[in-house]
Amino acid sequence: MATHHFSSALSAPAVPAAYPMAKPGYGKRSAPCQQPRTRDDFASLPTRERYVAGFVDHLPEGAEMSIKQLAKQLPLYGQQAVASAMNSLSVAGHLRRVRCAVGAGDETRWVFRTFWSRTARDNEWWNTYLATETAAQTAAPAEPAAASAPPAPTSAAVPQQRTAPEPTSPTEAPAQTPEARAPSTAPAALTAQATPPSPAYLTLAELGRKDARLTLSAADCAALETQAAEWLARGVSTDYLTAALTAGLPAQVDCPPRFIRHRLTDKIPPQLPNTPNSLPGTRTSAPSPIHRILMECTDCGRPGQPEALPDGLCRPCRLAHSSGGHPSPDPTEIATVKAHMANLRDLLKPV
Repeated sequence: MATHHFSSALSAPAVPAAYPMAKPGYGKRSAPCQQPRTRDDFASLPTRERYVAGFVDHLPEGAEMSIKQLAKQLPLYGQQAVASAMNSLSVAGHLRRVRCAVGAGDETRWVFRTFWSRTARDNEWWNTYLATETAAQTAAPAEPAAASAPPAPTSAAVPQQRTAPEPTSPTEAPAQTPEARAPSTAPAALTAQATPPSPAYLTLAELGRKDARLTLSAADCAALETQAAEWLARGVSTDYLTAALTAGLPAQVDCPPRFIRHRLTDKIPPQLPNTPNSLPGTRTSAPSPIHRILMECTDCGRPGQPEALPDGLCRPCRLAHSSGGHPSPDPTEIATVKAHMANLRDLLKPV
């Protein structure tokens, strides 16, 4: 933890309204269970660290946390000073930098976040938090606000029905159209049309785009959907199902529906024992993607497991921070460099 210095540090500058935000899924993320904000926050830190911490603490969620961007907003210190302050804040238990793999399959990507805690935490707390599912879900990219809100009506939406004005006399009553006489059928039809197709159906429908020899009609997809769903129920992915149906095709497929039905029957994967799918009458949803978290060294960015980066720093950077200078070079590396230079000198000698 940082040395205590109770000093009258300068107040950090206010966060400008135009402070840049990171891309969705990146930037600052506040850790849970923090103490309420008070005027004495970070009072035990040195002046520079207290100044930087006060500014970072007031940044909004998802704000860009690069050293370069922070230094632009902190007029008293340059990039080197801000970087050193961030290292000290990491040692003091206020922040950790992490990488998190999100998505699945070919769409997996790494997102980078800086977890911030106004309340100082020790290494054990950070390691436990980053190892939990809560931390993994927190590190996943945030969905746009519009995704959680009810969808706005579009031009394709069904307009709200208008109430016809009450006729003043029987002769003024408007004639009812067939649609008006049977309004109860429309909602049912719309509900049926709004039902999304299953993953099995979509996989079958996409086969024609993968290979024209396997083009299926809508009726064919509906007829084969149950068999394809059985594959997915046994734990395989849609990519696996597509590969099994499209691999090693003959030069010509005379009847795609019969050909696909034959492969779905003959190549179905085995049922794994002791799985929820093996129990009759049970249905399981597709497994959610695994979110992996790697902590980054706050100083050099070297990735690693939280236990290997105490205080959020790798071993060389931790030694440099504790000694106040640069770590001594590895003797093995020195010997390797000297041998390499000697070899180069030998090659340059005239024959």
